[in-house]
Amino acid sequence: MTALPVRLALLAGNFITGLVVMAPAAMLHPLAEGLNVSVRDAGLLVTYGAVILCIASPLVAWLTSGMDRRTLLVGSLATVALAHLASAFATSYPAVLALRLVMLFFAAVFTPQAAGTVALLVPEKDRPGAIAFVFIGWSLSIAVGMPLMTFLATSFGWRFALAALGVGALLTGVFVFAALPGRLKGASLSLSSWAAIGRDRVIFILLAITILQISGQLVVFTFMGPSLSLIGAGPSVIALFFGLFGVASFVGNIIASRIVAPLGAFVTSGISTGMVATGLLLWGFGGSLLWVMGIGVAIWGLGFAASNAMQQARLYGAAPALAAVTVALNTSAVYVGQAAGSYVSGEMFTRDLTSLMGYAGAGFVLVAWMLWWVTRPRAVVKTA
Repeated sequence: MTALPVRLALLAGNFITGLVVMAPAAMLHPLAEGLNVSVRDAGLLVTYGAVILCIASPLVAWLTSGMDRRTLLVGSLATVALAHLASAFATSYPAVLALRLVMLFFAAVFTPQAAGTVALLVPEKDRPGAIAFVFIGWSLSIAVGMPLMTFLATSFGWRFALAALGVGALLTGVFVFAALPGRLKGASLSLSSWAAIGRDRVIFILLAITILQISGQLVVFTFMGPSLSLIGAGPSVIALFFGLFGVASFVGNIIASRIVAPLGAFVTSGISTGMVATGLLLWGFGGSLLWVMGIGVAIWGLGFAASNAMQQARLYGAAPALAAVTVALNTSAVYVGQAAGSYVSGEMFTRDLTSLMGYAGAGFVLVAWMLWWVTRPRAVVKTA
């Protein structure tokens, strides 16, 4: 069993990473006003960042596959800290965007390598649960971090919010350095590893599922705050929705980490994906009824982080020797989905199609659910 401080340190790092990736969505209006750009342009901080992340995640994972994990993860967090502290003093939108893109290139390594690191420290049978546990950090970034960013940005300004995030990343880096053992390395990967991945049909389908799942969710999530504003919700209600989503995501990930052992990653994945689709449909059905939309957000949140944690666990199980790259590719697929979903969301927002976002998002996730069934484990036929 991995020592609790190690798991908590990796969970904390995922909290910072998840918040770094999604924080602009929690303060679109303050960013737009402070940088003198449109809300859509502020949303592009998420979209352009996702493009960098999807390229950097597998590339950096491959280039650093033989590197000491503690050095790698602490370096990632240190870069995040410095970039956010610098962004707090930036005077223009291009400067904030440039700092964010450079920072995200290095931040991209944390989540996949955290999963790979904890997998190196536990027996094979415990890996799905351990990966799900450290991924709880992403759930907490939504449950606690996003409402906190909204509060800080609206109360003290976006510069203060970014500076606070930078300090948080610095403290988390110290925690990771203190908790992780040194000289912990994974297997070095060669160019032939990429060829092996490209020939594996299951890995390809699993990555497609991740892209579709995340795309559908980002169609709603990127402009969730502005969409709620359009139907009369104030800052406190918007923060409540982010908090509800995050708490549900946290609870869902805890449940997934407990049921994955008896049910298996495949079944747990199907349940969580189905909950995401159901929640997005309820968001669409709700129209301007906040209580219906709130129920949808809660159900969606229960499946959000759990579905991606199960994707990581399934990829690790599909090819353990290639996991350093496949888990990174899954993170890359997450960011491809973020880029696609946030782009679709921005186009729908500017065309006054916010009432259809829930249905559009659910459509992506339902296709992912169909592909999930294609990857079901095949029964072994015994011959006499």
